[in-house]
Amino acid sequence: MYRIFDAHCHIYPEAIAQKAVKGIDRFYERLPFEPYDGTTGTLRRLGRESGISHFLVHSVATAPRQISSINRFIASEVAASDGAFTGLGTLHPDSGYLEQEFRELVGLGLKGVKLHPDFQHFEADSVKAMRIYELCADAGLPVLVHTGDHRFDYSNPNRIAAVLRAFPKLKFVGAHFGGWSVWDDAVRTLSDFDNIVVDTSSTFYALGRDRCRELIRQWGVDRVMFGTDYPMWHPQPEIDCMMEMEWTEDEYRRLFWDNAARVFGPEADPAQ
Repeated sequence: MYRIFDAHCHIYPEAIAQKAVKGIDRFYERLPFEPYDGTTGTLRRLGRESGISHFLVHSVATAPRQISSINRFIASEVAASDGAFTGLGTLHPDSGYLEQEFRELVGLGLKGVKLHPDFQHFEADSVKAMRIYELCADAGLPVLVHTGDHRFDYSNPNRIAAVLRAFPKLKFVGAHFGGWSVWDDAVRTLSDFDNIVVDTSSTFYALGRDRCRELIRQWGVDRVMFGTDYPMWHPQPEIDCMMEMEWTEDEYRRLFWDNAARVFGPEADPAQ
């Protein structure tokens, strides 16, 4: 079996996990499945059941006042994970203390920034958001961004293209194949940029195996990372869908581990 790095996992403190997961369910207008509880314990259990050995974990501040507490929570879960977690921090463009919060994030040992323009209600290419990308680019840290939504215009491909043009050295990760629900537009608009990679999260259920295999080919096997979008899905059907695509052994190693390790540098034993 291949080593698997799940490059897209949301986690929450147990006291607020149920509320947070319900918020996700409402945002996606009750997708046809029951999400999991969003806790670290359930993530680790599902990982053991499915053979996943490393996880990229993060959460999102929907208001600036949440930034520090979320980042400290993610850092504490990483520290308690025995090397199984790589953590991303969060920022919010409306904060008046971005530089200070970014320094705290880096000091906590977090390996990049997660943004969700559609949850956080900002345009991905707004002037305020550009300051976050500038901080990440200067520090050499990746930024993972929820991209795409046919209902809104916060993070659609036209806005992401503006970010990629403005920061050619930024390590940009476009979640959901670069554009949830606007997948064709995303690959058409963004795949020529050298500074974007994508993950597979929350796409298999909508497009199926054959179209997702085609998307991986269009983006290029070296630019796609496996991710589940926990707590939205059980990882095993996601892994099964990948295995049905019949990639070569080398391609599977890149999709399941190497590409994410290159971007995020997990502190995990590569021999696992």
